[in-house]
Parts: sequence; structure tokens; C-alpha cells
Amino acid sequence: MRIATWNINSLRARMPRLLEVIDRRDIDVIALQEIKAKPEQLDLSALTERGFEVAAHGLNQWNGVAIASRVGLREVRRELPSLPTWGEGEGAVVEARAIGAVVGEAARDSKPLELWSLYIPNGRELDHPHYPYKLAWLEALRKYGAARLTPSGPGEDSGERSATLFAGDFNVAPTDGDVWDIAAFEGKTHVSAPEREAIAAIEKAGYTDLTRDWLDAPGTFTYWDYKGLKFAKKQGMRIDFLFGSPAVHEAATGAMIDLAERAEKSTSDHAPVIVDVHL
Repeated sequence: MRIATWNINSLRARMPRLLEVIDRRDIDVIALQEIKAKPEQLDLSALTERGFEVAAHGLNQWNGVAIASRVGLREVRRELPSLPTWGEGEGAVVEARAIGAVVGEAARDSKPLELWSLYIPNGRELDHPHYPYKLAWLEALRKYGAARLTPSGPGEDSGERSATLFAGDFNVAPTDGDVWDIAAFEGKTHVSAPEREAIAAIEKAGYTDLTRDWLDAPGTFTYWDYKGLKFAKKQGMRIDFLFGSPAVHEAATGAMIDLAERAEKSTSDHAPVIVDVHL
């Protein structure tokens, strides 16, 4: 399977770009973030005509996630367990930042895979309420990921219960080399120690960044701000990842970042990140 993740920054605005990426890169499954729409607002006919099934989760014009698959899509879940809410009082909600499904059963020589499309909160500022919300969100993800790698009941063999892949915009640069200039981020989110420790905890739970085996050169980024010609200046960040359980990591055979797409006009400020997995 060829699996991609992409913060598309509005699915309605960039459906033509999505179709171009799928066709050009021969994508089987794609996890999308920031679709910025409710499911009923989306025209998905161009995807279904290409043989894709689509599951989307959106509550308003912000956030929103989706999975499109041409190799099966079942057991859709629109919320991870124990996610924190955002907002105050009766207005507090579990935002549309996670959607999961089982994919892969229609792919030749492939076993099913539990895939999650995730849009981790930004955090905004270190002293903003969104920052502890972000850390709580990452901790809920870690707990769920750890549970996926433990026996579900008495008598079950120890070890991984099934293949799991967390794909999306994590809004964290795990190392200094994942930003164009660490000095430019002093005192800001995305690079703080607690955020990086939260990502490290997910890795310690058993998940591996699938792209670094192939893409670990200096200046390997996935996001460039629209402002200030950041893409042309190569002033980016690496914040989009696919974290695989041991079975997925062992089955990964290659990865790429679609820089050609980021160079297109009217595209997202994130580039699609792609991995090949043969379970």
C-alpha cells in the first residue's frame, strides 16, 4: 500500500490538488487534516469515481479530518478514547481532530491496518490554555497507542495486537534539525521540551517515525509558512509524520515528501508525506 498524510488546508478549496497528488503519486490511502468542512458540505464524487471510499469528520469550518481509501475502509471511528475537550462550560467539545478506520484488506498481499488521521492542536503560545490542551491530547494518543500494543485479555499472547499507523500533522518538531533555525523558535510552541517529550513518549510506547529511515537529511521539512517566501528560502519545519507500530515499521519499504506539490500554486502550506508499506 502507498499511504500518504496531508494537511490539505481546506478540502473544498483544494480538491483538484488532492486529485492531482493521488493520480501523480498513485496513492492507495490518504489521511487528510484541516478539511475545514462538515461531511455534508463536501463533494466527494471525484474521489468515488476513482474508486475511493471516504470517511470524514468535521464540525465546522475549522479543523476536520478524513481518510480516503481505494483498498477498503471499514470500522470507522471518529474519536480516540479519552480526548480532552476544548472550550468552556457547555461549549466545551471534543474537536474534530481524529478519525480512524481499518484499511488494506482490498490490497493485494496486504493485511488490514488500523489507520488514524490526526490533527494535533497547535498550542498557540506557551502560556495559552491551548498549550496544556495540546499536551493532554498527545497523552491521550500515547495511552491509546500503548494499549494497541498490549494483550486485550487473559490468555492472549503478549505483543502487538494489530498493525497501527498514526498519520497526520503533529504540530511538533521533535529535534532542533526539524526547524530551519532553532533560534527563531526560542520561547515558542512546537519545539518546547514538554511537546518533544510527548512525542518521545509515543515512540517509547512502540511507535516509529516511518520516514526517517529514508528522509533524514538536514533541511527535510514538511511545512513552510505562506508568508515571507518561506518555501523558496527553504525555511520550513518538519511536523507531519506517520508513526507506525512495530509490524508497520518492519513492513515499510520507502518514503518521500512531495515537494513538487508544495511548489504548486494555490496548494497547501504543507507537503504530502508518503510511505510504502507491504504488510
